[in-house]
Amino acid sequence: MLKQKGLTLSGFMTWAIIFGFAALLGFKLGPVYLEEFTIKKHLSGIAKDPSFSTGNRADIERAFGNKTIVEKVESISAKDIVINKVGNGIQLSAQYTTCVPLVFNISACMEFHPSTE
Repeated sequence: MLKQKGLTLSGFMTWAIIFGFAALLGFKLGPVYLEEFTIKKHLSGIAKDPSFSTGNRADIERAFGNKTIVEKVESISAKDIVINKVGNGIQLSAQYTTCVPLVFNISACMEFHPSTE
């Protein structure tokens, strides 16, 4: 006796909806998390640079602003950076919220707190 294998139409539609929703989340939320990774990278780069160890706010804001213009970071500005002196160096941190519209009137709002260690 032969046993049939396959996928029913209702099973296919269910999996298509699940994978479609997962893809939607990935395409909508992925760039937000990549942008947060970029912000962390720039903050770490500036904090590790010995020329910024004095903690001069204008120089740090200018450097961060120049880097974010190149990378097209729009969620945060240089004015949002908090500078703390730690030993001979500095620690940079920020806090921002991003809301991404998903479908219809449903949005995903995320809070980020990037900082250097």
